[in-house]
Amino acid sequence: MHKILLIIKREYITRVRKRTFIIGTILFPVLYLLLIFGTGYIAEKTRQDLNVGIIDRSGYFNDTLVAKINKEDTSNRLTLIKQPEAIFKDSYDSLGYSGYVVIPSDASWKTGLDSLLFNTDHTYGIGATVPLESKLNKLWNEVKNDSLGIDASKKMILAQSNINLKVNNTQNQNADAGAATVIGYVCGFLMYLILLLYGSQVMMGVTEEKTNRIAEVVVSSVKPFQLMLGKIIGIGMVALTQFLIWILCVFLIYNFGKFSEGGAMGNAVGMVQKVFTSVHIFLVVGCFIFYLLAGFFFYSSLYAAIGSAINEDMREAQSLSFPITMLIIFSIALMTPAISNPSSPVAVWASIIPFSSPIVMMARIPFGVPNTVPWWQLGLSMALLIAGFIFTTWFAARIYRTGILMYGKKPSWKEMMKWAFRK
Repeated sequence: MHKILLIIKREYITRVRKRTFIIGTILFPVLYLLLIFGTGYIAEKTRQDLNVGIIDRSGYFNDTLVAKINKEDTSNRLTLIKQPEAIFKDSYDSLGYSGYVVIPSDASWKTGLDSLLFNTDHTYGIGATVPLESKLNKLWNEVKNDSLGIDASKKMILAQSNINLKVNNTQNQNADAGAATVIGYVCGFLMYLILLLYGSQVMMGVTEEKTNRIAEVVVSSVKPFQLMLGKIIGIGMVALTQFLIWILCVFLIYNFGKFSEGGAMGNAVGMVQKVFTSVHIFLVVGCFIFYLLAGFFFYSSLYAAIGSAINEDMREAQSLSFPITMLIIFSIALMTPAISNPSSPVAVWASIIPFSSPIVMMARIPFGVPNTVPWWQLGLSMALLIAGFIFTTWFAARIYRTGILMYGKKPSWKEMMKWAFRK
């Protein structure tokens, strides 16, 4: 046990002291926020607004109606064209128009318009055509309102008559599906990144020690299993430290933001406060720590086994680790339907099966325990994950004891299976 603790201490201290750990711990939250807000800012700045002419043969449209829609919706610009189509279609590009649509003469507000052709010499993406379609629908709805004699006061009455459905959770009055969805995605993606990033670090660390012949010196005084277990726990503690620092940053920003009123900081704090009040935050953090460590032990033991079998060719690492990496990617793919319907059979079974439970269960927990996630499901998931990482650790140790001292031979999964079940 003392030897394992020494290995854990060495792995932990050497990695925490690295500049990459310090920079990554500080920059990841900053870059994540920049990614969220920067993507929206870039999308807004690069939005392509179209200048579209409307040739009306039906007689329903007028300049006042088009100007009203342009004022309400500024995403694109519509202009009523007085010229005949035969003249306008040859000159619209030189006049600064992106294209034009023709309202047919047989159009009727009673039957509606099945489709319109957007005539243009260019190819536009869906990001430009969908807002245009929405704006044309608003314009046509105004035509129908005018034809039916629906004025502004009547439209207000119709708008007020819409049903606004709010979910009343009788078991948890603070429950909020929006906040649960946000925190579910955040937990799932954090788990995905940590499992993939730190699992790969275990593999690369074992491979580096093997190729540098350090492992030969170490295993002369400790057993291969002790070396593997110490590396896994040590790197796992590094991942846990980084996560706790991120939680502390969120807590500090939340308390600092209480003193600011309005603005972006106030809105961000309002979102965090909403999350804190709508979910059992201590339950979420506690479960995250458990699934982080248990999931990490589950996958990193397999990564360690692969690292012990690899020689100097890194292409071997890519081919051998691909099945394990695909399990993590498949888990993140299951997370989206699990968040959309956290009580579905897919979500339930994916949160119980050990290889996907660290990601999928953490996406379900914010929706409520025991209402959405019964205690028996949470307990069974944890028990199976513990049994899973015990098995994978045993399985990986069988491969590790042979692979760590094997040189010159290109391994395969078939060969590694023989190492695992060799008496």
